[in-house]
Amino acid sequence: MSDLFITIIIIWTFILLGFMGIGGFFMFRKFLKRMPKEDGKSTLDWEEYYVEKTAHLWKDKEKELLNELVSPVPQLFRDVAKQKIAGRIGQLALERNSKEISRDILIEGYILATPKRDHKFLIKKLDEKNIDYTPYLSLLEPNYKSQ
Repeated sequence: MSDLFITIIIIWTFILLGFMGIGGFFMFRKFLKRMPKEDGKSTLDWEEYYVEKTAHLWKDKEKELLNELVSPVPQLFRDVAKQKIAGRIGQLALERNSKEISRDILIEGYILATPKRDHKFLIKKLDEKNIDYTPYLSLLEPNYKSQ
């Protein structure tokens, strides 16, 4: 009986250490994003800056499209993903002195802000909405160009 109890305690210890390691990894990533860069602002500060500076440029149609594009992201992480993507889209809009967030800027910003492995979800959503993504093929992962 005591051998079974000790085995359970050892297994439970490894499970807890695993969960703490995973949690620590994500907390450390967030900590690194909050660290100021050479310019004195962190990655998250810049994202917030671009979102705030371009909030008036967003139309309802583009907001809905962004919400649809991030729908494959799990609900727990969707707000963070949307913030990162909207920040990149805002950065593009400010760099181009755009008067509004257009569909082109939205799609290009989405491609630049997301990892290459997520581009297949973007292509699938754009196909569902009958949106031509051929102007952005140079930005997409090479193995998705032929689809």
